[in-house]
Amino acid sequence: MSLEGVESRLLIDGELTEASGSRVYDNINPATEEVAGEAADASLEDADRAIAAARRAFDETGWSRDLDLRKKCLQQLHEALVANREVLRPQIIAEVGAPLGLTYAVQQDTCIDDMLWDIGVAVDFAWERDLPENEFFGIKSRRVVVHEPVGVVAAITPWNFPFMLNLAKIVPALMAGNTVVLKAAPDTPWSATFIGKLVAENTDLPAGALNILTAFHPAEVGDALTGDPRVDMVSFTGSTAVGKHIAKRGADNVKKVFLELGGKSAHIVLDDADFAAALPGAAIGVCTHAGQGCAIPTRLLLPRSRYDEGIEQMAENMRGMKYGDPTNVENLMGPLISAKQRDRVLAYIEKGKAEGARLVVGGGRPAHLEKGFFVEPTLFADVDPDSTIAQEEIFGPVLSVIPYDDEDDAVRIANHSRYGLSGAVSSGSLDRAMAVARRIRTGTLSVNGGMWFAADTPFGGYKESGTGREHGLEGFVEYLETKTIAYPA
Repeated sequence: MSLEGVESRLLIDGELTEASGSRVYDNINPATEEVAGEAADASLEDADRAIAAARRAFDETGWSRDLDLRKKCLQQLHEALVANREVLRPQIIAEVGAPLGLTYAVQQDTCIDDMLWDIGVAVDFAWERDLPENEFFGIKSRRVVVHEPVGVVAAITPWNFPFMLNLAKIVPALMAGNTVVLKAAPDTPWSATFIGKLVAENTDLPAGALNILTAFHPAEVGDALTGDPRVDMVSFTGSTAVGKHIAKRGADNVKKVFLELGGKSAHIVLDDADFAAALPGAAIGVCTHAGQGCAIPTRLLLPRSRYDEGIEQMAENMRGMKYGDPTNVENLMGPLISAKQRDRVLAYIEKGKAEGARLVVGGGRPAHLEKGFFVEPTLFADVDPDSTIAQEEIFGPVLSVIPYDDEDDAVRIANHSRYGLSGAVSSGSLDRAMAVARRIRTGTLSVNGGMWFAADTPFGGYKESGTGREHGLEGFVEYLETKTIAYPA
């Protein structure tokens, strides 16, 4: 697949621009380990310009008060993305390592389509509501509750589903009337800069309403965004460790912080489940995009009464997984994003073996693939619920199987985690599965293969998986402030 129309420049104050000093860095294709192209390497000076532009656009233009203009501009962006799907697709595959099939779903196409839902939410939203007449200290008042944009939003996104997450943040934030500075992950800059190109060339978005930065040293620019008092809100998706750092940075200015962080989700397969129906999904899930998804169930809980049967089926499922060249539509799994991430996953596999887990399938780099940051689909059995691979987020195609005694034991193990992002329950009885699902402390759950991910579904976690929700009405409201006004009755 040829790369055409790649945009490497930043978007600052309405203009596509090189980074200060014309700094650039290489964008590496994780499937080939070769340089796919380059991207602008933003400096602190660039970050300052972007923040200033966003602040000015919010404070000095009518953007925050003009819903019709916001609708028009976001619809223009949607139309431009639809027209350029096939230009963008090979770029996402090249920099993300995402399998071709995933770009027809959550890596590209469905999130473009979902923009219309996000636009519609803002148009139909009840921006004001009247409260009943009230008397306080003898004063009768009428009251109105008004929803307003937060202000300047710093949106910081990761590399695993970058294009989707870029849109998931900037579309509701802009439709709510905010101005935005988007900082993309250094591994996947084009998934952001391509949006900047279309905004500059195809929309009437006011200068400064959306600014896009890419940087090889993301912590430097990220700290500039999160600590700046001109930024009113930080919307972050990424690791729990970085999320904690951002929360501390935001605390200095008491700014609003939304965090969608890590996960170590559990799939409970109850003893009455149809293993032939439930277990292939467990293998597909952990191998989708090489396991680089925060909500993927990476712990599989099997009843001791059917444990050997389950391990045998899972081994067959994992061995049959197709992976390799992401441009081949038959491959479900591509490479990990970088050599660093590949080595991190391999280190966790060694840790699992050292702590006594039984390696059943995989466990290394595939011998038949000479290049690319690949790791074999890997299955561990007899995993201790307290062990490292059962407790820490690996972000690779590694599934840990844990036996349980009864239903209560399964729930206890599933909840025995500092995370609470997602999970799954499989059972022959829908009522039984639903009852167990209600006991799991996570933000989303799949029951008997149900798919919760959609534009209208609020997504986020309990505990160290984050604060707030993305997507859905709740995700839109994250970008709003609430004001109450009273006047004499």
